Amino acid sequence: CAFSTAAQQRSTGDECGPEEPSEEPKHPLSECALEHKAIKLEEQVRDLTERYRRALADSENVRRRTQKFVEDAKLFGIQSFCRDLVEVADILEKTAESAAGHAEPSDPNPALKKIYEGLSLMEAKLQSVFAKHGLQKMNPVGGRYDPYDHEIICHVPAEGVQPGTVALVTQDGYKLHGRTIRHALVGVAVEAHE
Repeated sequence: CAFSTAAQQRSTGDECGPEEPSEEPKHPLSECALEHKAIKLEEQVRDLTERYRRALADSENVRRRTQKFVEDAKLFGIQSFCRDLVEVADILEKTAESAAGHAEPSDPNPALKKIYEGLSLMEAKLQSVFAKHGLQKMNPVGGRYDPYDHEIICHVPAEGVQPGTVALVTQDGYKLHGRTIRHALVGVAVEAHE
């Protein structure tokens, strides 16, 4: 554009003075500097985008972990209460067994029979309440020994059962939503040594 105006001025003959060099707009930064700055800005955008993605993923992980923590707290918040209740269930079960041993059908004492029936109903109701809230009694007899669920208190000669299986239970174990809250005290069958 600057050259064309100078050429037009010469052709028209309007010369005002000595020929001055055409003035180009002076840029504070050259093209090379602008390209370099653009490359740096693109790198910053990529870096910031990557940081943003990582921060977003981290916040999502924190949200998931927090949600899992809250759900576990809801499920297992009653864990210590359940441990205390299973002891009450043990006492109730032993009392019912004791009353059953003394309340024979030929026994003339109907009060003892009624006590046994009441204890049996209470025990059944307690177990149904346990099941309603996710607390279940383990029945390991005949199953394989599992150190996460059972505690060995004795070894029993393996007569008719495979070694390593649970042969007897001295105290019932309980699980709350699949998590063991009390180990079953068991006797495990072992090979008899002669």
